[in-house]
Amino acid sequence: MTQNSRWFVKFVVALCTFALMAIGPLRARAPKPFVTSVPHVFLMDAATGTVLFSKGADDPVVPAATVKIMTADLVFHDLAKGRVRLDQMFRVSDHAWMTGGAPARASSMFAAVHSQISVENLLRGLIILSANDAAIVLAEGIAGSEQAFAKQMTQRARKLGFDHLTFTDVWGRDDPDQRVTAREMAELSAHLIKTYPQYYRWFGRRDFTWNKIHQYNRNPLLSMNIGADGLKTGNVGKNSGYSLVASAVQNGERLILAMYGAQSAKQRAQEARRILEWGFRSFEMKPLFNAGAVVGSASVFEGASGSVPLVTPAPIEVLARRGGGTPLSAKVVYTGPIPAPVSKGTPLARLEVMRGKEQVLSAPLLAGGSVAVGPLPRRAMDAGLELGIGLFRTYVLKK
Repeated sequence: MTQNSRWFVKFVVALCTFALMAIGPLRARAPKPFVTSVPHVFLMDAATGTVLFSKGADDPVVPAATVKIMTADLVFHDLAKGRVRLDQMFRVSDHAWMTGGAPARASSMFAAVHSQISVENLLRGLIILSANDAAIVLAEGIAGSEQAFAKQMTQRARKLGFDHLTFTDVWGRDDPDQRVTAREMAELSAHLIKTYPQYYRWFGRRDFTWNKIHQYNRNPLLSMNIGADGLKTGNVGKNSGYSLVASAVQNGERLILAMYGAQSAKQRAQEARRILEWGFRSFEMKPLFNAGAVVGSASVFEGASGSVPLVTPAPIEVLARRGGGTPLSAKVVYTGPIPAPVSKGTPLARLEVMRGKEQVLSAPLLAGGSVAVGPLPRRAMDAGLELGIGLFRTYVLKK
């Protein structure tokens, strides 16, 4: 089977589309759509990945100090790999002191030039105080320079599947080449919280003292009694507006919010609180499929069977709007047909749940059984069909 003629290669196949009636029918008086004046907002449930609200969430924006979430994530990754130790000491360079320390008159832990500071205390400064000097010292200590560490941040983002997170520094200057999206910053935060709970707790600390200077966490949500326990605020220059990436937990449910472009610190705090409270109040968990449930099937090429069932590796749940709202639908998508042989448990497809035109959940589907290579007549028939479709695409569809 050639690359150019394979059936539907690189074409997303929707095997089935169906309404999720278990979510509940649209009631006569559906709740009003949520509205916010902040231009870039993304709200998600951390456990299921359900999208609760999205507005301009895929537009590139200036990250400002929220870039430090990625800075912290990369340091956490190096700690987990054993490349860095919490008790390891890094030196405060002239560059770190001048660019991010006291002379810069910006967020700083006031680290003394040429002093030695442990990675643990630098992380506290980075996370609790949003200290630029701490970010630079960590970058220089790990990668040799701020620019080299920022390059590693972008590379790390790509490995995690984030295609729009691009970093040029480690603390958040206004650089036209440094851009993020609200959606991916929220998803990055969900990854960080899940993967590094032992370090994430520092995001919820209210204050930190270094060099005999006592400072408070800049996250305004921590004192609002709404369950907030992290992450970062940001504002740099006239282009960024006021930004916030935040997480909050109520009754065991964690929501993650990313918002960019608020007009003031006051609006940022007020809208963030309003959006999170709306999210906790307006949605309820609905089960869709049990673990191991057969959701659909995928076509198999040159196999003993022409299809293979698709099953869920884990229970699939989604947060649905209380009182109705836009109905949910779902479809199974994959690139195919799948060439034989197929082994049971192989990831083959995804279940995409939609609220109107917005995708709110994507979950993996596995092969529910094995399919061996079929007999020669079956393979010949499939090959002939493939050839016919290839000719049709070449001489009919391209005209």
